[in-house]
Amino acid sequence: MTYCVAMNLEAGLVFLSDSRTNAGVDHVNTFRKMTVWERTGERVLVMMTAGNLSVSQSVINLLNEHLASAESPNLYNAANMFEVARRVGEAVREVDRRDAAALKEFGVDFNPSLIIGGQIRGEAPRLFHIYAAGNFIETTNDTPYIQIGEAKYGKPIVDRIVRRTTTLSDGAKCALVSMDSTIRSNLSVGLPLDLCVIERDALAVKSHISIGQDNTYYAQIRGQWGERLREAFTELPNPEWL
Repeated sequence: MTYCVAMNLEAGLVFLSDSRTNAGVDHVNTFRKMTVWERTGERVLVMMTAGNLSVSQSVINLLNEHLASAESPNLYNAANMFEVARRVGEAVREVDRRDAAALKEFGVDFNPSLIIGGQIRGEAPRLFHIYAAGNFIETTNDTPYIQIGEAKYGKPIVDRIVRRTTTLSDGAKCALVSMDSTIRSNLSVGLPLDLCVIERDALAVKSHISIGQDNTYYAQIRGQWGERLREAFTELPNPEWL
């Protein structure tokens, strides 16, 4: 399993993904879930994936194959982010036509879930959720974030904090707290993390870092968030009927 969260804020875009694909007492694998395509000054795109790893990798490889041919529709010649989302959806459907029946024979669900976001020169940053059927939805001012994978543990903090006006630093901080809540509650989500921040109109990645066990800031966030939650809980009034 995995957990990915992305935010479309007035100041830009925030993406965070874990790297756990499979976990048990003696079996833990890690694979990166984030892919970045960048042409500085022209466009920058980030995709995160959840669901069956082989399907997700097939979609990414297919998109990269299309990039090799300037004549074919691809992520670098799409006119806008809506077209980018369409081309990712088409790649998902192509993999479905090729592999879904064979996977079903072995009891494997065709269940990819993807986030694609970024900015192309001439339009605002945009963020989309691509489903297994290749269809997609876009963030709105009221709901400026998308989560995929094991989202339920990290959703409450994002719901309470994130607004379109949230700063990039606060968005990144909220995403990390959301991820920590998920990691604490679900063994199938784990470090290292990929955090990518794109500033509006920069048309380039502002920051892309890998966060592991030795990351000082993440350790500080984990410790302080738990401590402050306990303090806030203690300060709440007790029920009068008790």
